[in-house]
Amino acid sequence: MSKTGIVIVGAGSSQRMGMDKVFISLAEKPLLAWSVDVCQSCELVDQIVIVLNESTLDLGRKLVAERGWSKVVEICLGGNRRQDSVRQGLNKLKGCDWVVIHDGARPFLTVDLIRDGLEAAQPTGVAVAAVPVKDTVKLGGSDMMVRETLNRQELWAVQTPQIFCFDIIAKAHEQIKGDFTDDASMVEQLGYEVKLYMGSYDNIKITTPEDLTLAELVVRKK
Repeated sequence: MSKTGIVIVGAGSSQRMGMDKVFISLAEKPLLAWSVDVCQSCELVDQIVIVLNESTLDLGRKLVAERGWSKVVEICLGGNRRQDSVRQGLNKLKGCDWVVIHDGARPFLTVDLIRDGLEAAQPTGVAVAAVPVKDTVKLGGSDMMVRETLNRQELWAVQTPQIFCFDIIAKAHEQIKGDFTDDASMVEQLGYEVKLYMGSYDNIKITTPEDLTLAELVVRKK
């Protein structure tokens, strides 16, 4: 039977938030706990690795003990870039065939998003959650002049979770050395096909105080 691990990435500097965002309280629960609680309860997830920065490692270990996260196999220190942090997390998983990578600053992960992603990834080994773009998007130059109006029907806003066959994402982290904002971009560079699957418009990333206000509205709606 295949094993699935999940890497929760929360090692960023949170400069736009002004404090470490993954430990900000949302509805009286640390932001990080929202997604890890879901992973802990998901029968498809066997192992969890949480990647944090140096200043929050002890907070993370305390939270694991308080919330009884038995699937957490490691709280580890991240790197300078997001991809460095993900690589650290991948190295801590033990014998996993599949890996789910998720941003700790996206609190509204669901079991369905994990399940749908694992199903979508079966044909190609790679799948990412995404939602159709609602706005018209224009390509602009450095002079702020419009170069092109892009076809909205073909545009998707990519989220996490992103799901990979472990061997594929490990190979990408070994061979690709540039800077990337998401892991799927790295495997695209190796020539792998990436499957999009429907994410959720509620699956927002908390980056600014305004995002936290929006997240509180989502909590009330749920």
